[in-house]
Amino acid sequence: MAAMDLFSSSMFILIIFLLPFSSFAEIRFTEIRNDNRPIIPFDVFGFSHGGRLELNVTHLTLSDSNPDLDLSKVGFFLCTRESWLHVIQQLEEGDISCALQSDLVKPVYTFDSLKKQDRFGVLYSETDADQYTLVFANCLQQFKVSMDVQSAMYNLEGKNARRDYLSAGKTILPRIYFVFSLIYFSLAVVWIHVLYKKRLTVYGIHFFMLAVVILKALNLLCEAEDKSYIKRTGSAHGWDVLFYIFSFLKGITLFTLIVLIGTGWSFLKPYLQDKEKKVLMIVIPLQVVANIAQVVIDETGPFEQEWVTWKQVFLLVDVICCCAVLFPIVWSIKNLREAARTDGKAAVNLMKLTLFRQYYIVVICYIYFTRVVVYALETITSYRYLWTSVVAGELATLAFYVFTGYKFKPEAHNPYFVVDDEEEEAAAEALKLEDEFEL
Repeated sequence: MAAMDLFSSSMFILIIFLLPFSSFAEIRFTEIRNDNRPIIPFDVFGFSHGGRLELNVTHLTLSDSNPDLDLSKVGFFLCTRESWLHVIQQLEEGDISCALQSDLVKPVYTFDSLKKQDRFGVLYSETDADQYTLVFANCLQQFKVSMDVQSAMYNLEGKNARRDYLSAGKTILPRIYFVFSLIYFSLAVVWIHVLYKKRLTVYGIHFFMLAVVILKALNLLCEAEDKSYIKRTGSAHGWDVLFYIFSFLKGITLFTLIVLIGTGWSFLKPYLQDKEKKVLMIVIPLQVVANIAQVVIDETGPFEQEWVTWKQVFLLVDVICCCAVLFPIVWSIKNLREAARTDGKAAVNLMKLTLFRQYYIVVICYIYFTRVVVYALETITSYRYLWTSVVAGELATLAFYVFTGYKFKPEAHNPYFVVDDEEEEAAAEALKLEDEFEL
């Protein structure tokens, strides 16, 4: 049974290794109470050649003080993803009975060094550049540990050996987020100019677009400050609260905007149908749940037993939201196809139909890229270049915002409503050919 527990915990930590992390290994405070888990992962960090780990454990109590216990099988170690795969193999083949016995891990502190004290502190230097996970191992059956753990991992950079609490590969993220926030603030200024210039043809949806762009800019600015403070001090100093607030508002308004555009609100009709209102009633509460899950994931880390569950909840809710916002676009496309055949304005409706088809494809591409491709990049990219997945996701989001604004901007002479007889006949013929093709 103990071997099975150890193997299950080993597979659990392998999953932890494979999951992309949104945490940035700031200074962590963790409470462990009467815990007998064989493996407890704490945090992931990419060390440069000047890496340091400060580990301080206080209020340490053990469930058994028998001096015959082999406490060398209880303690902290660092391990890379590649090494852990071989450690699991060693455990399976019976070469070792405890991960701490493997020569592939780097022990930080084992409890056989305790001298009846209830606290200890370690400053560990890591010169082998790689991405490591800090792990606590307890290979004694039915042995429980209680302790308060403060861990801090950082790199020493520059001539002054300045501490950098952001993982290698993510240390330039504050600048990246700040640059993108400036881009979105610039877009907001441009959009305000467009609304003023085309003020006679501005709908309510256009002001909603402006709000989405401003919230996105503020969200990125707060994220830049959040990561900047973590980089320098190991703590967000309250910027994380503002980041979560604007992230929540940005997420809700963006999904709402996609639903409103997909329904044709302001463009095709000034109201929402009951089924379209239901979509919003589903999406908005799900976004609330998604943001709660994101906060829990970021603020706890993988040492919590419920961490993987919250991660799965976040991914599931996000996928449901992404699927839900597609339905209104599909409904609009269906209504426009039917209207093109019945109301005598084939060309007008065909052009609207083409526009909504394009938007449908772009929304799918945006969702696929930001949820799947970026996730894959974060998983397979070397830890030194993890910033590239952030840049890829932000560029895709920027392209989506620009496309939406360009296609649905206010127009004094809207080409979708000014159509001559020849275009009308051509559109009717196009619809006829389309029907024949589908048959």
